[in-house]
Amino acid sequence: MNFRRLTAVVVAALAISLAGGAQAQSPRAAPVSPDAQSQDLAPPSAAPTTAVDVTQTGGTSGPEVSGISIVSLFLHADPIVKAVFILLLLASFWSWVIIINKWIVLASLRRRADKFEKTFWSGLSLDELYQQFAQKTDNPMTAVFNSALREWRRAFDGGSPRESLLASIKDRIDKAMNVTILREIDGIERQLGFLATVGATAPFVGLFGTVWGIMNSFSAIAARHDTTLAVVAPGIAEALFATAMGLLAAIPAVIFYNKFVNDIGRYSGRLEGFADEFSAILSRQLDEKAAR
Repeated sequence: MNFRRLTAVVVAALAISLAGGAQAQSPRAAPVSPDAQSQDLAPPSAAPTTAVDVTQTGGTSGPEVSGISIVSLFLHADPIVKAVFILLLLASFWSWVIIINKWIVLASLRRRADKFEKTFWSGLSLDELYQQFAQKTDNPMTAVFNSALREWRRAFDGGSPRESLLASIKDRIDKAMNVTILREIDGIERQLGFLATVGATAPFVGLFGTVWGIMNSFSAIAARHDTTLAVVAPGIAEALFATAMGLLAAIPAVIFYNKFVNDIGRYSGRLEGFADEFSAILSRQLDEKAAR
């Protein structure tokens, strides 16, 4: 019994000591005064407000920046850069003159070719067609027809040709039409070389202006010992504007050069097709005349 009582006393002492240690580790709550209790129980009062004036300054917070003027860039540019501007401007202007002219010419040639082919296949005789189109030389297809028929008429000046000469007559007619086609296509392609030259060289001319403008910027930095934007910006603007002018002249020239080359190629194929058909007609008639 004594052992049991002793054990119970020890356990109770340990429990009391552990409880006391836990209370020592936890923070003690501050005593609450009656005034504080009355303040907690009272309804919260409205907090004092202060009027704040907020002004919207969205787009006017920074300094106003004026747009870049092309005229001012040109007037303040270096003489070399001005020469580049003028050269590219003239090249662009003349390129557009050629573009508009070729567009009108090719459209007119297609309309005249349609009209001639409609008349050619209408059933008229070769003599009637020759009398109608002998004086019309503004249409390449008419020129091909006239060259072939002139060679045909020469073959019959002294009467019906001998059968041994038929092959040479056919060969002369074909050569006359081929030479006429080459001459007419060469006339249509005239001035297209200028578009090709502008398209190939204008970017490099603009690049030269760009390099010169950047050199001016570096010279200004070295002279003033200042790398602020106000010192560097004018030369860079001139440089970029020279590049833009080069592209402005080159891009339309390249686009329309490729278009006109394709259009002229199709028209040349149309002339060659007509020449082959007309050569077959004349060859058939030569064979018929020789058989009589």
